[in-house]
Amino acid sequence: MLLLVILVLVLSFAYAAYFYLGFASAIHHAAKLGGPKAYPLIGNAARFSGKTPTDFLLELQRTIAEFGKCFRLWIGTDLLIVLTDAKKVEAVLSSQKYLDKASQYDFVRPWLGDGLLTSTGKKWHSRRKIITPTFHFKILEQFVEIFDQQSNVFVDQLKPMATSGEDFDVFPKVTLCALDVICESAMGTKVNAQVNSDSVYVKAVKDMSTIAMQRTYNIWSRYSFTFQFTKYAKMQEEALKVLHGYTDSVIRTRRAELGSVNQRNNNEDDIGIRKKTAFLDMLLQTVTADGQPLSDLEIREEVDTFMFEGHDTTTSAISFVMGTLAKRPDIQQKVYDEIRSVFGDNLTQQVTLSMLNELNYLDLVIKETLRLYPSVPMYGRKMMEDHEIDGQVFPAGANVLVMPFFMGRDPEYFDDPMEFRPERFSEETSAEKANPYRYVPFSAGPRNCIGQKFAIAEIKSLISKVLRHYQLLPASRNPPERFISELILRPEGGIPLRIQRRVI
Repeated sequence: MLLLVILVLVLSFAYAAYFYLGFASAIHHAAKLGGPKAYPLIGNAARFSGKTPTDFLLELQRTIAEFGKCFRLWIGTDLLIVLTDAKKVEAVLSSQKYLDKASQYDFVRPWLGDGLLTSTGKKWHSRRKIITPTFHFKILEQFVEIFDQQSNVFVDQLKPMATSGEDFDVFPKVTLCALDVICESAMGTKVNAQVNSDSVYVKAVKDMSTIAMQRTYNIWSRYSFTFQFTKYAKMQEEALKVLHGYTDSVIRTRRAELGSVNQRNNNEDDIGIRKKTAFLDMLLQTVTADGQPLSDLEIREEVDTFMFEGHDTTTSAISFVMGTLAKRPDIQQKVYDEIRSVFGDNLTQQVTLSMLNELNYLDLVIKETLRLYPSVPMYGRKMMEDHEIDGQVFPAGANVLVMPFFMGRDPEYFDDPMEFRPERFSEETSAEKANPYRYVPFSAGPRNCIGQKFAIAEIKSLISKVLRHYQLLPASRNPPERFISELILRPEGGIPLRIQRRVI
């Protein structure tokens, strides 16, 4: 027994020595950044061990309050620099030097591969160049038709809640609508999730989000060697079967359909290819710089990325907008008045992109909602070498976590930050008083969200459709807000509200 204890101590000392020698520079510079006391080998992992996703965000809030806008955390051997300093955020996000994503993105790589979200270097530049034209406003017009059709289904699904007048959680219903929108936009297929709500795809997406967040702060799940022994490894295996299986099947079918259409000289009546082109169709018809088509794997990476970024994120934003308007009838009335001025009283009025662009006050409401409830509460970059940023050295290997959730609630950046005031985004502010990087719900700089115009148009389409049919009312019981931080921001306990039919 004594020999075993000695062996364990020797191995522990050897590992600690190896760690220190290998990470001496990072340890040296990280110490100057400040942060909570870290322990050998585990760092600050114990601070977050056993925490739920809700507790995780609260613990981060406490740590930011204690250590300020820039500090370090060690999760095992991984160095994290938590950043809510707008000046430093600007330096990181606006630069072409810091384009590599943080290690946390490796946790979604089994799902998204090396798609636009996770790729780096030449591959990222190539993919960005290929995909950017697919979000041209002329193509976005085609997607608006899908937004409108699925919004019609959504308001139909709300009829029983309007009749009963009872509280209901709007979040899962928006999730199904967003899934219908993105499946048709991304892959040109209809899954009818709103009608058939028992969707295994939705569950698989949620499971992958849960796994990725657990691996962010749980030391046993974080490393591949120990992850394989956790319950999340099996959960991931099952989720990927669903996610990849569905996408692969659609790609094969769509490629065959496009080939058939090409053989018939692109007849415009065939399967509507020329009338409405899905994101997948564009990728299938894309050639790379060397004249080669994208492989099925490359296409799957981008379609899965589009499915993820255009599904969960818009669900979060739409749900929080609806919940906010339900609690603020004065603001809801202003939004409704604007909607009527654009669409009139015809509930079947076909929506166009130009109409959505006229909803300026709704745009302010969306911006203010994303300030308080950013769909992605944190995102990160990885330092590939030592860099001095605003007088502090961010060492090579460090993962820099930008926290828009806390920045949007910082009184230094926004007056009365917890007051919901859409007009603040229409006020003139000078660069000296307001760094634009204090508000970054879509990230910023070279790696900003490529689909933000798509997202805003979808949010406007659904919100305007709902408000034309229903008045949103607060739930009979409104518990304190608590948030689940996964890959997106979720409300603990959902977003309860009531609705009633409008009388025009």
